[in-house]
This record gives sequence, structure tokens and C-alpha cells, in this order.
Amino acid sequence: MVAELKPQVDKVWNAFWSGGIANPLEVIEQITYLLFIKRLDELHTLAERRGNTLGEPIENPIFPEGLDDSGRRPRPYSDLRWSHFKHFAAADMYEVVDQNVFPFIRQLGAAGSSFATNMKDARFTIPTPALLSKVVDLLNDIPMQDRDTKGDIYEYMLGKLATSGQNGQFRTSRHIIKLMVDLMQPTPTDRVIDPAAGTAGFLVEAGEYLREHHPEIWADADLRNHFNGPAFTGFDSDASMSRIGSMNMQLHGIDNPHIERRDSLAEEHYVADGSYSLVLANPPFAGSLDYETTAKDLLSIVKTKKTELLFLALMLRLLKNGGRAAVIVPDGVLFGSSTAHKALRKMLVEEHKLDAVIKLPSGTFKPYTGVSTAILLFTKTSSGGTDNVWFYDVQADGFTLDDKRTPTEANDLPDVLKRWHLREASAPSPEPVEGGWPELARPRTAQSFTVPKSEIAAQGYDLSLNRYKEVEHEEVEHRAPADIIADLQALEVEIADATAALARMLGVGK
Repeated sequence: MVAELKPQVDKVWNAFWSGGIANPLEVIEQITYLLFIKRLDELHTLAERRGNTLGEPIENPIFPEGLDDSGRRPRPYSDLRWSHFKHFAAADMYEVVDQNVFPFIRQLGAAGSSFATNMKDARFTIPTPALLSKVVDLLNDIPMQDRDTKGDIYEYMLGKLATSGQNGQFRTSRHIIKLMVDLMQPTPTDRVIDPAAGTAGFLVEAGEYLREHHPEIWADADLRNHFNGPAFTGFDSDASMSRIGSMNMQLHGIDNPHIERRDSLAEEHYVADGSYSLVLANPPFAGSLDYETTAKDLLSIVKTKKTELLFLALMLRLLKNGGRAAVIVPDGVLFGSSTAHKALRKMLVEEHKLDAVIKLPSGTFKPYTGVSTAILLFTKTSSGGTDNVWFYDVQADGFTLDDKRTPTEANDLPDVLKRWHLREASAPSPEPVEGGWPELARPRTAQSFTVPKSEIAAQGYDLSLNRYKEVEHEEVEHRAPADIIADLQALEVEIADATAALARMLGVGK
């Protein structure tokens, strides 16, 4: 995001705090509603211009010509539009937004759609007309026409949720999300799911990747309909997060994503139909779990109370054969000694295809947590297929590894992508080796290397990078002890002579 926009965003945030809303999640939710309302007006304006150019009426207008005002005086549809009510006096603006705009957005979305379900509980909680007027003015001054800028601004706002989430949840940094999406390279026909979606960051980035790399989507009606509907699915157990995720997707130009409030691990909400082709996720670590309500089908795969293990089992159920996953896990998943830990790692290696373990620096998720993490890349096959597992030791991610997380030049992430994508047969290989992938020839002392499945099995399916990495010690030549002693004795003689000479000069000891 352009640096000069950050102070403007900070002004919006500070206005809420000084205006009496101190809960960061509530601030984000109210800002999201207002940005969404602004976006609706932009879309309607585009439709108007298109209709005027073609000389045709607007097809499926967002704002209808007449509104049922529940017994109150009818209000023109135009008053609900951002471009209109932003000019109203504070008291009138507050009445319109509270009494008309929010009831309007609560009934948006196709009947039965996840968006309609999420929006029906939208609440307007800005306490005063003065605060609403101030925030509308501030948001109106921030340029939101460009989708990339809009996304950057929204990500910056989400970054202000700087407290560790409940139940092991915390926000995933955008650059880590982008790395995982770039590693997976979504295709226009993929069905992407995040079973712990939060604000839908992974799904948004997958959509941005498709926009950039697959422009053919917009020339093909089937691909376009797929992109705006079944291509993206997200679940989250928090109602506010589900609403924010739905609106975040809409703000990024995805019309009808399936974002649903659902405890993905619970028996009553458990759905794993094996129809998804790509999982992107950062599930909660060490979350609280009601063992009795956990889906029995998951417990039959891995009997545990560890949410990170149950989410991995869930992902295997969600994926169809050939489907692939990129998921963040705590280091304990890689080397935990419990029966459940070992069983799940063995399942990934022996029954499916474990592709890579990318070790992240321990400060990657500060200030939320200092826990050490890794990215697992795997493919569901139900018939094995693991050959060599690729390990990469990320030592720098472009930011300092303290709580401030300020940008730095040190960044291994571009190299991660470069080395990973060289595995493709069509990629040029600067270091030709048998099998075509330079990583196969790298020594264990390198930052990345591969380990054959047989060795991993012999190590009890331990997936910790340090189990296989070899440390190269620099050979240092030391002097012989006798020479060192001789030098010390000579030095002692010099000190004694110098001390005696100083004593004579001072007349000491005469």
C-alpha cells in the first residue's frame, strides 16, 4: 500500500476508538460494512454508465426503484447510496444508515445463499451521528477505485487485529498467504476451500492469483460462473469472521463465494465430501476442543484432542484424489511423539504424497505468537506416491523477526518459489541432474534439500528439518599447546622486566 495512505487509515481507526468503540473486531466489522456499502454504490454506478452507453435499462439493479419502509415514509432508493447520503447532515445520515441502509444490506443475497445467511445478522453499532459522519468523510477521502489498493488498505486494517486470537487463532500475514498460493498455482477449474477461513485471506489471494495468471476466465462463461460461485468455500466458527470474510470476498470482486459459519470439526457441521481440489489454510493450533461433539469420522482417522491434527485429517477428507494442500502447522506436528502424531505423519507419507516441508522462522507470526511453524505441501492420492520430500529452511521472510516486524532486504521467499517450481519438467534447469530437478543433487548442508521416503520411514516418520540437515563445521587449525605455553612464558618475562623497569623509575623498592 502507498505509504501516505496509512496515516489516513489510522485516522479512521482512531476515530472509532475516540468515538467509543474499543473492540478491534467490532471496529473492523463496522468499517467493512461501510466499505461494502460504498462498493455497492460503485457497482451500481458502473451498471448505470453501461446502461446509458447502450441505451438500455439497468439489468438487475442493486438499488431498487422503490423501497418498503415498514410503514414509514417511502425513501428514494438513491438515498441508500453512498454517493448520496455522504452529503447529508450528520443526523439525517445516521437515520438513513440505521433505518434504511442496514435493513437493506441484511436482505441482500440470493435466498438460502451463505452471503444472505451471514448478512441477516449485520448490526449497525456506531453510537453517534457525529462519529458516523466523521468516518464516512475519512473513508471517502481514501481512494478505493483500484482493486489492489483497496485490498492493501483492507489488509492494513485487518493487521490492526494485533492481539492473539482465541482458541489458537491468529491472522496469517499476507506475504505468507501469497507464498502458499504461488506455490500451489490455482487453476480456473479448482475448487478451493479453507476450513478455518477467518477473514478469507487465502481465498482472496487465490482469486487475485487467478485474475493475474488466467485472464481467459473472463472470456469463458462457464469459468466466469465457476469463479463467482463454487470456486471458493470457507468455513469459520465465528459469525463476525464469516460476515467479514463474505464482504472481503465481495470487496475483491468475487460475487457469490460460499463463506459459512461452521465449526469444521463438529459432528453436527461435519461435511467432507471429497469434492475439493485445493486446500489453503492456517488452522488454529492447540485450540479448545469438545471431544464429545467432534466428528466421529475424524476421530476414526486420528484419535486426538489436538485441533491441528484433526484439521489435517479433515483436509484429507475434503480433498478429492489428486487434490493438493498447503497448510501451516506448528512444529509439534512434525516431530510429536504421541500415537496420533506418528499415525498422521505416516498416513501422509505412506498413503498419500507428501511433497514438501517448508520450515518458517520462529518470528513469522509475531506479535500474535512466537510458535515455530512450517508449511506442509501434500497431495491426496489414497494410494501412496511419496518419493522424495523437499525441505527448505526459511531463515528470513522479508521482515524483522521481532514484534515490530518491519520490512528488511533479507528474504528467502522468492528463492523458495524459484527452487520449488524448477521441479516442473518444462522449467529450464541451470544445474541438470538425473531426474531433472536440481534439488535432488543438493547436499544436506544446503538451505534446501530432498530426503527419500525410505529414510523418513526409518526415522519413525519424523519430519523435522533438523533431523536430516547436516551442519557443516568450518575446520579451524589450532597451534600446538607447547608453542602456546612458550609464548605465555615469554610474555610473563616481558611483563616482569617492564614492571621492574617501572619500579626503578619510581624509586620503588630501593
